[in-house]
Amino acid sequence: MSSSISPLAPKHVPDMPTILGIRLATAEAGIRYKNRTDVLLAVMDKGTAVAGVFTKSKCPSAPVEWCRAKLKGGKARALVVNSGNANAFTGKTGRASTALTAKIAAKAVGCSESEIFLASTGVIGEPLDATKFDGVLGRLAETAEPGDYLTAAKAIMTTDTFPKVATATVRLGKAKVTINGMAKGAGMIAPDMATMLSFIFTDAPIAPAALQALLKAGVEDTFNAVTIDGDTSTSDTLLAFATGAAAEHGAPKVSRASDPRLKAFVKAFNQVLVNLSEQVARDGEGARKLVEITVEGAKTKASARKIAMSIANSPLVKTAIAGEDANWGRVVMAVGKAGEPADRDKLSISFNGIRVAKSGARDPSYDEAQVSEAMKAPEIAIKVSLGLGKGRDRVLTCDLTKEYVAINGDYRS
Repeated sequence: MSSSISPLAPKHVPDMPTILGIRLATAEAGIRYKNRTDVLLAVMDKGTAVAGVFTKSKCPSAPVEWCRAKLKGGKARALVVNSGNANAFTGKTGRASTALTAKIAAKAVGCSESEIFLASTGVIGEPLDATKFDGVLGRLAETAEPGDYLTAAKAIMTTDTFPKVATATVRLGKAKVTINGMAKGAGMIAPDMATMLSFIFTDAPIAPAALQALLKAGVEDTFNAVTIDGDTSTSDTLLAFATGAAAEHGAPKVSRASDPRLKAFVKAFNQVLVNLSEQVARDGEGARKLVEITVEGAKTKASARKIAMSIANSPLVKTAIAGEDANWGRVVMAVGKAGEPADRDKLSISFNGIRVAKSGARDPSYDEAQVSEAMKAPEIAIKVSLGLGKGRDRVLTCDLTKEYVAINGDYRS
């Protein structure tokens, strides 16, 4: 957790309303850090539905494997998250740690171990001493209260420079329902069907299967459209919990994601995902520029996504942006190497609305001074037009600075 906040951090932190059926508490368990909270316990009322998407890494963490197995039950009573240790690449010891953590949490909450969900973030390859949760989780279960999402988000930070929270309210039937979310992530960010760590809570009465469908769809153009460094974590976990408490106030119970009554809810739910995923991009390790890359005129949306990611993950593009250099040649390189249909002589590129390349060559009206001034902005929009079809997509990234190297050069030290 950095002592200096990213210059791209949101200027406003929303007031996070309470959600019926959700109680939160944090503590210092001494997992790795000293003098800071490093464990979060979220306690849910009986009957809370759960959904999740996880990393596609072939080397997933022990908590990811635990959650995948327990997700089939569709119900949750508690979430335990620790920072400082990812409990990944820890073999049998890691699996034993998750089992012990779940056992301690289940006893503290008074539920089945199958209703406990786990997430860990931090160093890979170091054994996690789950005995440190003994006593701590019991105390947290007793003191957990509805409310302080900001403090909860701080407890799960690692190299993040600010806690990431978002909220939305919307009507579902006769009731007002709330959607709260938190996330952490600043490096090793290139999600694949999930996010870094993110948790969504709502009081809407949505069945597990419907919630799973909403989550799987919502993640595609939000968290899966963000990259900091092109590296997909072993621990990527996005969990959503729906307590159903709003049913007592007139919200209808929904069993299908296609239910037309969910239209406004889905929009609000996705907006929370959009907000959180952008905050992750804003907090990229060492970032000084938020970069939006839009590719249009591709053969398909999938093709546009691959090209946009090729640009977003290019160290040469990202370092040029850090140096405030509108180096469109590097963008051309990234388009060409993506392996997707492209025609050099139809390619046009712009930076912050200023076209720098057209029809495969430098734009005739190119003005170096104008573009250099535009590149000083904290937010950079790169637009690539391929001229081949109607496929369009957008991804978010950030620049690559010397600070990124410094942070990752001594992360375990």
